[in-house]
Amino acid sequence: MSADTPWQLRMFNKSLKKKMRYGVLKKHLGTIGADEKCLLVTCGDNNGAMNYYLRELGGDWSFADLEDTCVAEMSELLGEEVKFLPDDDLGYPDSSFDRIVTIDVHEHLDDCTAFSREVGRIAKPNAQVICTVPNGDDSKVVVKIKHAVGMSVEAYGHTRVGLTIAEMQDILRQSDVEPTKTSTFSRFFTEMLELTINFAYVKVLAKRSEAPVEQGQIAPATKDQIKSVEKTYKLYSLIYPVYWLISRLDGLLAFTEGYVVVVEGRRSPA
Repeated sequence: MSADTPWQLRMFNKSLKKKMRYGVLKKHLGTIGADEKCLLVTCGDNNGAMNYYLRELGGDWSFADLEDTCVAEMSELLGEEVKFLPDDDLGYPDSSFDRIVTIDVHEHLDDCTAFSREVGRIAKPNAQVICTVPNGDDSKVVVKIKHAVGMSVEAYGHTRVGLTIAEMQDILRQSDVEPTKTSTFSRFFTEMLELTINFAYVKVLAKRSEAPVEQGQIAPATKDQIKSVEKTYKLYSLIYPVYWLISRLDGLLAFTEGYVVVVEGRRSPA
């Protein structure tokens, strides 16, 4: 990528989990018709790169975020509005979308009920709904390591570790969405690598940052924040190929459940 490439896309190109997430979502979405109305809802941990690449898959996309930290810069990157909306009122008319994707939203909410109902309300009959969340199985090794080194749910801005596949399926059913498919990604090696990056930012770099960093931000989310850690980020870019190679070891653990859960469903046709 050239120096003229937006910083969000350059960051995306050096993100293990975001690139994995995009690949998994791409498989779940399949072919998107040009006239299909699509919505992506995020919750803070998003700089707009995922929006950018999902939009390239086709369809007519709208974007919303439940936190306002990065909304302005996301809108600038995309050249269109990213709406800042409350979780209990997504603001769109009933039956608005053919496809709805939510990325790491539910684990931020004290109560998922209102948000889930809103997702069901704005989904068209038989619409595809795809939700990604951190795996809520707190017995997993890296989850225990996170807690041991002080990277608790609060450090991530979450209200819980995450949700299991079964819990996410139940939540979808509450919004009249019948689960049809599930998948997971980011196994031990990738999750440990991501933990080292997040730990370094939260425990060291964020405290030195000249740009304000809010509680729950585990990586630079604005242009000022990435500029404030520019030297460290350049160093990380140099060692990224090594990180990428180590993350490939996840393939040895393909029989295990990953640290990110993806649940796909269809809105009731009624």
